[in-house]
Amino acid sequence: MTHGQGAGAINVNHDPITHEVEIEVTHGVGLHARPSVTFTRLAKSFACVIEFEVNRSDLWLNGKSIVNVMGAKIRKGSLLRMRARGAGSKEALNALKALVERTFDEGKKHV
Repeated sequence: MTHGQGAGAINVNHDPITHEVEIEVTHGVGLHARPSVTFTRLAKSFACVIEFEVNRSDLWLNGKSIVNVMGAKIRKGSLLRMRARGAGSKEALNALKALVERTFDEGKKHV
């Protein structure tokens, strides 16, 4: 079954081992370029499939795609729902949720 439409839509195999989390984005400007790169870099470090939707749009996008993450225009106050399937899915979502809670480590120096 395909969710959403267009190039960013995900073809979902309904794997019974799916984990899901939901979090409000509190970063001052949302996911602009640097937080989007940080998010997708972390997502890509896990083997599982990672998808996200914004504000319960029911349009699930690939969380490992910088184009999808930046294109979603995730602003402060947005409700970010993430789900993952496969090996390490729970760990991946815990790590991504923690990254959002830490406001994408924006307070740290960038090298």
